[in-house]
Amino acid sequence: MDQGESRRVLVLGGGGFIGRHAVAALLDTGCQVIVGSRHATPPARANALLRGCEWRQLRVERHLHPSDWERPLADVGAVINCVGILRERSGESYERVHHLGPVALATAANALGLRLIQVSALGLQEPMRSGFLRSKAAGERAVMAAGGDWCIVRPSLLDAEHGGFGARWIRRVARWPLHPLPSAACGRIAALDVRDLGEALARLALCQSLPGDSREFELGGHAALSLGELLASLRTLHTQAPARRIPVPNWLARIGSHVLDVLHLTPFSFGHWELLQRDNLPRHNRLEEVLGRSPRRVGASATEPMPSIDAVPSKLPI
Repeated sequence: MDQGESRRVLVLGGGGFIGRHAVAALLDTGCQVIVGSRHATPPARANALLRGCEWRQLRVERHLHPSDWERPLADVGAVINCVGILRERSGESYERVHHLGPVALATAANALGLRLIQVSALGLQEPMRSGFLRSKAAGERAVMAAGGDWCIVRPSLLDAEHGGFGARWIRRVARWPLHPLPSAACGRIAALDVRDLGEALARLALCQSLPGDSREFELGGHAALSLGELLASLRTLHTQAPARRIPVPNWLARIGSHVLDVLHLTPFSFGHWELLQRDNLPRHNRLEEVLGRSPRRVGASATEPMPSIDAVPSKLPI
């Protein structure tokens, strides 16, 4: 692989919520970025940065054999897989998107000597009843078993002022004068600014050697808050008037999660109902280790200056 190829990174799901922030962080380093997407060309909603990148139509759920990845990976030095689905839809099952596609990708990346950054999720500990969580765990095991230069990244709940489906909903609910909360939602969350996740993914893709002894990176913000506390914190961005919390019986919250899994009206799902009942925190938060600085404050304005970088870890040169 020549030097030019080593500075070319394929970001699968690069037009999505996580992926577009990884793309922006990579471009900031002077990298060439290839966006892998269900779309062959940038959709109308794509920002100027994304429109300036090369696009390749790649469907993880359809690339289920290592040979399917040989051509897409032939001219890149690393690949970041940000593809994931909250709910299944026609042709896109959890098994294909989170397990079978990633293991084929990992096998091909290993054969070509490429680093694969696989974006997964926190909370993949037994017991797991939702298909979303089980498929994520199966995908992680398969990527590890494929060997090679892999890296698993497990981010916490993501926040952004102009965010994806879930982040938009949480900020919207925070503005409401009433906060309906499942009565069993006692678990704590270390919400993370998605811009920090994008930067972390870029650094891990480009560093010469991964930091530490483990290739598994659990990332989160500093504050460990319950869902109610997180909503109250985000609400202060708009008003100092506290919202009234409305406890929702756990049986009703569970039924509602199944209904919403069918209707797709909000991001609240059976998997979320399951995760909210236990702490969903990094066992060892490695965000500062990767960034070389403190993370952004969750809820900070998108115009807030980025914290200064006092020192970048020596093993993460980009």
